[in-house]
Order: sequence, then C-alpha cells, then structure tokens
Amino acid sequence: MPNPHTAVDGRNLRPTLSTSKIVFLVVAAAAPLAAMVGTVPLAFAIGNGAGVPAMFVFAGITLFCFSVGYAAMSRRIVHAGGFYTYLVQGLGKPVAVAGGAIAIVSYNAVAIGLAGAFGYFAQLVLEALGVAVPWQACAAFAVLVVGVLGYRQIDLSARVLSLLMVAEIGVLAVLDVGILAHHGGAALPAASFDPSVVLSGGVGVAMMFAFISFIGFESAALYGEETRNPARSIPLATYASVGLIAVFYAFTSWAAVGAIGPERVSEVAGDQLGNLFFTVSDANVDPALTAVMQILLVTSLLAAMLALHNAANRYAYVFGREGVLPTGLGAVHARHLSPHRASVSQTVLTTVVLAVFSLAGLHPYTNLATSMVGLGTLGIIVLQAGAALAVIAFFRGRADRHWWRTLVAPGLGALGLIAAVELVVTNFSVLTGSTSPVINALPWLLPMLAVAGIGYALWMRANRPARYAALGAVETDVPGDDTTAGAPTRPEAGVAAVG
Repeated sequence: MPNPHTAVDGRNLRPTLSTSKIVFLVVAAAAPLAAMVGTVPLAFAIGNGAGVPAMFVFAGITLFCFSVGYAAMSRRIVHAGGFYTYLVQGLGKPVAVAGGAIAIVSYNAVAIGLAGAFGYFAQLVLEALGVAVPWQACAAFAVLVVGVLGYRQIDLSARVLSLLMVAEIGVLAVLDVGILAHHGGAALPAASFDPSVVLSGGVGVAMMFAFISFIGFESAALYGEETRNPARSIPLATYASVGLIAVFYAFTSWAAVGAIGPERVSEVAGDQLGNLFFTVSDANVDPALTAVMQILLVTSLLAAMLALHNAANRYAYVFGREGVLPTGLGAVHARHLSPHRASVSQTVLTTVVLAVFSLAGLHPYTNLATSMVGLGTLGIIVLQAGAALAVIAFFRGRADRHWWRTLVAPGLGALGLIAAVELVVTNFSVLTGSTSPVINALPWLLPMLAVAGIGYALWMRANRPARYAALGAVETDVPGDDTTAGAPTRPEAGVAAVG
C-alpha cells in the first residue's frame, strides 16, 4: 500500500525511507556496542552472572510479542506520532497527550544523556592519543553534528547511521569469531541456559538491564509518514530490529561468558566493568581490535544520539502540528521537508542542559548521562507498556481483530513490560549508579508529566474543542471491508492547519 503522505503541501514529511534504512535508524538507537561495553558487564556483576544471555532471549521474546501488536497497529495507522497516536486510538486523547509529553521528555532525556556520555568517552579516547580536549568541547561537537543532520532530511541521517552501524556490529562480530576460534565449543557454555544459573543471583537486575538494552527499537512507527509503503516497511523493520538486537546481544554476551568462564564471569566483570570487553578483545583477538572498539564506542554513542534526536523531534513536530505545543514546531522545511524547527528546538535544549551541568561542575557521565538515560529509559518502557494496552483496546470489538496478533501477543508484551517498569523503578539507583536523592527521585517526574498532560488535554476539550477534536485524528477504515483490509489509516486532511 503506497504511502498517502506524498503531496508537497508545506506540512508533510519526505517519504524517502526504505525498510533497511528504518532498521538502521532503529538499531542505532539501541547502540549495540555501547550496550555491550557499558551494560552487559554490570548485568554480569550484579545480575545473574553467566545467565545474562538467557535474559536477552527472554527480553527479546517479550518484545517480539509486543511487536506483533505494534505491527498490527502500524498496518492500520500511518502517523508521525508513534506511541502518541496509538494511545489516542486505543486509550483516548487525555491519556495520549500524557503519553506524548512523556515521550518528548524521555527521548530528549536519553539523547541529552548520550551527549554527556559522548563527551566523556571522546575525551578519554583523545587523551589516549595524546590530545587534551575538554569533555564540553567533545559534547559540543556531537550536538553540532546531530543538529545539522537532524535539520536535514531523514534520509541523510539514515545513510550516516548505516555506516556507523555496520562498523560497530562488524567489530563485535570479529570479537565473537575470535572467541569461538580461541575457545572452540567452550565459547558457548550450556551453563548460561541452565535454570539454576538463570534464576540465580540478581535475576531481576539482569532482566532490567536486558530490557533497557532494547530501548529505541519501538521507534519504527514514527517514520511511517516517511516511507513509501508503511504497511509493509514498518512491521518488517520492527520485527527485524527486535530479532537482530536479541540475537546479537544474546550471542555476544554468551561468547563473553565462554571467554571468561561461567564460574568467574561475575567476579571478573565486577573488577573490570567498562573495560571487560576490551580485556576480552586483548586476550582473544588483538590489541588493535581493542583500539578500534574504543573509537567505535564513541561513534556508537553518536549514532544513538542521532537516532533518538530524530525520534524525539517527530513527537515535538506532531505536537506542534496539532497545537499541543507552539504550532511553529509543526513546520516542515520547504526544501528538505524535515521537521527542522522541532530539531532546532531540541538542539537548543540539549545545549542548555549541557551548559547547566557544566557550570554546576557536575560529571558528564556519573551525573549527567546516568540520570538522563535512566529517566528516559523508564519513560520509554512505560510508553511501550501503554502502547501494548492501546493495541488491545483499539482492536476490541473490531471485525479485523485476531486472537494472537491483537490480544494474546500484545497482552503478553504488556505483562512483561509492566514487570520491566517495576524492576526499573525498584532498581533505579542501580541503573543510574547514583546515591543522590535528587537523581533517584527522577521517576516521580513521569507521573507528574502524566497528570499535567491529562489536565491540559481536558482544558483543551473545554476551551479549544476544535483543536482537541483533531488530536491524533486519522481517517477511519472500515473494519472487515475487503477494500480496506490491511490499508493504513492516515491523518485527516487539514489536521496540520488546525491552529
């Protein structure tokens, strides 16, 4: 089914993305190399040790169930609002405005946190090369690059991300092959899937780290208006992203267990933490690969920052287009047909937050990155759970409902994601690595945003009824009508002009 959003009318985004480009955008947000280097060692050390690979498999299965319902919804609705639009259609406009507010804050928070992480690790890499550059300058470079690419059409970002993704996945694949060549069959120990190992130690903490390593995969639907055949491309990209991330994470962490030894992996990871995979690379491949990994760790953070910036500015664009935020944010660039003002506003926001943290003398990684990424991660998982429930509600009573695709699968996904929310809230201090009461109180910001969003939506209903009626509006297909079955719905004509 061709994308209906092809007219150049000053409001629409450019439909230039293929399925593969969407996969690059989505997987880049998950930052595979950064997840391996930064998250997996923590899961080994304070989670269930050698059982971590099984947690990635479990998280992958749970999110695949979520993706089944998510894909079913994406075949019916094409809209740049992602979770926001699905919540409108399934759970109502007040809940959707609350969800959209959480989405804007969450995706921006992760992108800002990654800017701090980029500044910190880029400074370390440059110091190792004998060049002294402050983290603020490194972070400013990342913000500039992301700002320029975000201002342009999404196709350019996708091309850049494809190069970075191939490089970081390639280097980890070389590491996996090196471990297999060095250890043979012992590189993939059966102990990692032994129930007594999987359920040992801090299994809940390991599960939490597994779920957060997938953050960003759900953003495929945001690009529905920018692909020529959304009914095909969005579901395929979602499934491909979940499968790629799950298999890659599970296999690489499994090989790491084999390289270190199941009985020693928790202890060694606790001693090495962020250096664990570099040490494994030195021992099983070559120090030259380790040097490449250290550089690609920085580019992985940049790629994730760009992907999340693009996701966040689509939410801001839609909120501007529909009058929830200032309508100027809903403008589309005349030549690039990109949400350029939404992108610029995010660049300014990121710059301001980085400046505040810098002037306060706070650490770019242990203060900025951990707090912002922790907050954003929690918010995105909350949205994933809400979207799974919205799928069930949307298809309830429709002739095109299906027992697996629109009920059981999204229901299982919702249960797993609600459990993940509980794990992240309970272990938020573990996720951020901070003892600061201010940082560890950040989860309270999400219910505050939800209440504010619901309240604002109700105010709009009473005082701006036309604008409220247009929120998340799509043409309604005819359930069970063979002429529309499988066809995506679309934003109503004139919605962008509502002001």
